Amino acid sequence: MIKQITIKPILIFTTLLILTGCWDQEEIDQRAYVLGIGLDKTSYKGIIKVTYLISNPEAGSTQVGGGSQEPTHETITFNAPDFIRSQNIANAVIAKTITYDILDFFVVSEDFAKDKDFIRWIYDATKDRDIRRDTRLIITKEMANKFIENNKPKLETRRHEYFEIMFKDSIKIGLIPDSTIHNFFRITEADADLFITAYATTEQDEDTAELNSDPELIAGKLKVTGNTNPAQFLGSAIFKEGRMIGTLSVEETRIAELMNTAMEMPSFLESFPDPFMEGYWITARYTQINDPEIKVDVTQKTPKIRVNLPLLVEVLTDHSMVNYANNKDKRDELKEHMKKRIQERIAALVKRTQEEFLGQPFGFSLAARKHFLTIPQWEKYDWMKSYPDAVIEISVDITYGEFGRQSELPSYQRVRD
Repeated sequence: MIKQITIKPILIFTTLLILTGCWDQEEIDQRAYVLGIGLDKTSYKGIIKVTYLISNPEAGSTQVGGGSQEPTHETITFNAPDFIRSQNIANAVIAKTITYDILDFFVVSEDFAKDKDFIRWIYDATKDRDIRRDTRLIITKEMANKFIENNKPKLETRRHEYFEIMFKDSIKIGLIPDSTIHNFFRITEADADLFITAYATTEQDEDTAELNSDPELIAGKLKVTGNTNPAQFLGSAIFKEGRMIGTLSVEETRIAELMNTAMEMPSFLESFPDPFMEGYWITARYTQINDPEIKVDVTQKTPKIRVNLPLLVEVLTDHSMVNYANNKDKRDELKEHMKKRIQERIAALVKRTQEEFLGQPFGFSLAARKHFLTIPQWEKYDWMKSYPDAVIEISVDITYGEFGRQSELPSYQRVRD
């Protein structure tokens, strides 16, 4: 009887503790959800300019009486010591509680990304529990706050939908690399490879060429007219030891992804000069059918690297009307032409990484470090300093896919006659 009397108060007290678990909950409409954070330099030491792109999850919702009349988003820019403290500062003008629960990306100006102290601020992202490691990093040619303000999608009124679709599609076709702040931290701390991430702008260069060819294509260089969003996501910014040191074109970005076994195998369209008719271009779909075969010899101080890249190629245009499906000699000639061109492009990028960047974004270190028994042995070899002198051989294997839905075409002369 005594035991029963003792147990009952304990059970009642425990139940009361469980019921108090929602005392600090907040409704959705009581929070301001930051979708993106812009970071810029200021003239004050230790102070940065923070821009918030705040998304309104209720805007456009059909569940709220036929759709809310509130705006889909708002922006705010101010100076702060960091983007952690900035949450409280923003509440001076934003009534709702600032939260990073759905934070999708950081936008950093190129000027700030090239600053030697940039790493001091971006590492704050490892401190806040609300910031996910899959948050993306965008480097912009202009100030980050200008990019956020000038980025005005015409078809996607809700900003989170626009960025979700933009990232998904641009990464899939190789316009920008698939990278996150987690990759940034991992590669920076390993100190063996270079990190690449999305490069963007809302400012079109005055001297932009109108051919829009992949070798020169990078954010700001795409020639576009009409009434559309000025934002361009093209190419990548390249980082060494946590600091931006340059940019890569769309073609160079694709090569970097094709050569890296740690990245998803991309599939993209690319055009190249038609070897059978001067002034015309052939468009083909390149698909990586297997990971590149990478062999590294580190028995000497100067490493030797051999890479074999397997590609599936589908030829989609035939303006010279060669009819590749029925002409084996022309197919073989075209294959050699493509192999030579791809190998030359890869060699040009490899040379640039060795001479200009003094490091590589291809992930070669993953293959090299397997030959070392201990971490001290690997660190002593100092891959970052050894790579610029490396002897590198690149080969490409091409397998043909289809030659378009209708592989055969009538001869040009027959059509004209």
